[in-house]
Amino acid sequence: MKRTTLHDGWAVGPKRGLFDGLSGAAEPTPVRLPHDAMLGMPRSADAPSGAHGAYFAGGAVEYSRTLQLEPDTVNELVFDGVYRDAMVFVNDSFAGQSPGGYSRFAVRLDPFVGDDGFAQVRVEARAHRDSRWYSGLGIHRSVALLSSPLVHVARDGVVVTTPELDDEGALVAVAVTVANDSVRTATPVVTVVLTGPDGAEVGRDRMPVTLLAGEHGVVRSRIWLESPQRWDIDSPTLYRASVEVGADSESVAFGIRSLQLDAKHGLRLNGRTVKLRGACIHHDNGVIGARSIARAEERRVELLRDAGFNAIRSAHNPLSVELLDACDRLGMLVMDESFDMWAESKSPFDYSLAFPEWWERDLESMVAKDVNHPSVVFYSIGNEIPETGRPHGSRMGRLLAEKLHELDPTRFTTNSINGLVSVLRELPPMAGGADVNTAMADMGDVMTELIASDLVTERTEESFAAVDAAGFNYGDSRYASDATAFPNRVMIGTETFPTRIDRNWQLVLDHPHVVGDFTWTGWDYLGEAGIGRVDHLSDAAAFDTSGPYPWQLAWCGDLDITGYRRPVSYFREIVFGLRAEPYIAVTRPTPGVAIAGPWSWTDSIASWTWDAPLGTPLEVEVYTSADAVELLLDGVSLGTAVAERFRAKFVVPWRAGRLEAVTRTGERWALATADGDARLVVVADRAGIRASDDDLAFVAVELHAGEVLDPRVDRLVSVSIDGPGELLGFGSARPDTTESYLSGSATTFEGRALAVIRPTGAGAITVTVTAEGLAPAVVTITAG
Repeated sequence: MKRTTLHDGWAVGPKRGLFDGLSGAAEPTPVRLPHDAMLGMPRSADAPSGAHGAYFAGGAVEYSRTLQLEPDTVNELVFDGVYRDAMVFVNDSFAGQSPGGYSRFAVRLDPFVGDDGFAQVRVEARAHRDSRWYSGLGIHRSVALLSSPLVHVARDGVVVTTPELDDEGALVAVAVTVANDSVRTATPVVTVVLTGPDGAEVGRDRMPVTLLAGEHGVVRSRIWLESPQRWDIDSPTLYRASVEVGADSESVAFGIRSLQLDAKHGLRLNGRTVKLRGACIHHDNGVIGARSIARAEERRVELLRDAGFNAIRSAHNPLSVELLDACDRLGMLVMDESFDMWAESKSPFDYSLAFPEWWERDLESMVAKDVNHPSVVFYSIGNEIPETGRPHGSRMGRLLAEKLHELDPTRFTTNSINGLVSVLRELPPMAGGADVNTAMADMGDVMTELIASDLVTERTEESFAAVDAAGFNYGDSRYASDATAFPNRVMIGTETFPTRIDRNWQLVLDHPHVVGDFTWTGWDYLGEAGIGRVDHLSDAAAFDTSGPYPWQLAWCGDLDITGYRRPVSYFREIVFGLRAEPYIAVTRPTPGVAIAGPWSWTDSIASWTWDAPLGTPLEVEVYTSADAVELLLDGVSLGTAVAERFRAKFVVPWRAGRLEAVTRTGERWALATADGDARLVVVADRAGIRASDDDLAFVAVELHAGEVLDPRVDRLVSVSIDGPGELLGFGSARPDTTESYLSGSATTFEGRALAVIRPTGAGAITVTVTAEGLAPAVVTITAG
């Protein structure tokens, strides 16, 4: 089939009702897809979305584009994701819909197009109090036109599995669905060619298939490969299956690997037990909002992998194809999650309104997207679903899990259950109508005890029995006891507090039936604003997880929205056993009592550059796997402290210099005070990029004093672009900013900001960064 990406030629404007009147309506604005219309909408303290939606206004928008179709072809328009309640019209006739914001769906164009082949496409999207985090709005994932001859490979019609795999070789099974949309019986020949990682042919088969007019049929090929290279985390080897059906063709990548799961060995990949060092991630890409662009997704996987993670859990919706492709190439395991709610709503206008009619189609869409991706190991049927503690909800969970087993018997199912949410209706009303996140923060150890209680055990037993592995959100208190009570139960920490990673990871290592830990979260995100912040108040107070306006970011990620690693990330890397060097984090000298929630880390940064009076006592944390660590300032010892739970603590009177931590085995790490004139430094992640709309350049903007990053005095910085490129987003990781990521100017945060540039053609793209009182900084990127 001919696949044409349709990212150019679109326009977007406000959606107006038929009786709203059209006079005075704003002209649609040209846009390139993927696009997030919400990012350009106003924010205000009284926005209905509140802290959950980062105080953005919701709304309804309409995209439009014209197409010219070829005669005697079958034409489908495939949307990888439209948030939300998408309605598609072709030549002013209703052609299709998709209420879920993250499901891939297709619209057949031919029935609505005349002999001239002209198609006017209109896509409506809406977002308003229908998500518990920042959702974005619009066509936020890729769109493609699929044009095929009348006898052709069906969409998603090539499925590759490896049902037999041993030391001698692998049996590669290729199932091809062929469609005959002609008016006559046809007998095309289906040819399957397998190629290895180097592109050389390693197997071939051919099969004729007879199809009546209008009929679909499946042909199956079984090809034996001698001693193939296996796909694994450290060696993500990919093969390719290319299929020809007459004049049509299709090609998919796949990996050869085996999966096993049981309570004795845990999760085995190619016969080897793997513990999942997991990161939960939301779908947005920081300063470019909800746009899913291949390079943004790839960069995110690269940085998470470099930070020590080997697995990603999507939260709480199916991942994009681009992110799965990156996980395949880079060796990142995936738990792809389907829903955040079933029939019981969490927000007034959320997907629960569509779930009863759409859950099967949306699961089919997810599996069709995932089935050839070797990175995908688990399907999750839901996140913190209230119904899981009741019989009819448990039955629903079994229906979802069995549907997934029917669609794809090669992977495992789980359900990310929060025991508190499952028994919420049986608990006393929350004070002041607090939401679940705040209740979890307030309950502290009481919540831990509740999740381990007989009540939760009884209410969730059937729901856990319906899936292959029990997903526990904040349920680490059950790991040991469930090994006795449910000896065949495999468990996953599908969502855990970052502050417990040292204890949780030891539990994962100690218990074979616990296959991994997924922190909330690996990457910071828009919405659920302030859930991970630290407040400094005049006296102790309860922690409210909803940050006040203008809080915009959750501020609970190991990596911030620009991809910069925060102190918790290095602590986690040490706990995982992946970093030998110590790491120094210094708590900000902020007056008042520090109030934090369970998703908060200490209010610290890796800096020894401060605007503080000489001698101000600063709290210094040194993260280390050593028993003890010595701290030195300009080579003078400040003493040795014993490390407890991977952390040694010091109080150091502030003065400029070089602060160094040294372990008894000689591992060391240091911070130096910034010294010298302020200057702008800009660095692109790559000097050369492809002249393609799915590639991006990420340009880090930093304020330095001498050779050291200076976080003391942030400045308003502006970016301009010369050459074939456009600025998609520019901003900092400041969690409580009022600035727009679309303005071209931003105030740095702790000395840093990030610009994202998309090529518009081939050539040199010059990025110039300016700030008042500083010399401009320039970097050139070549798009080719």
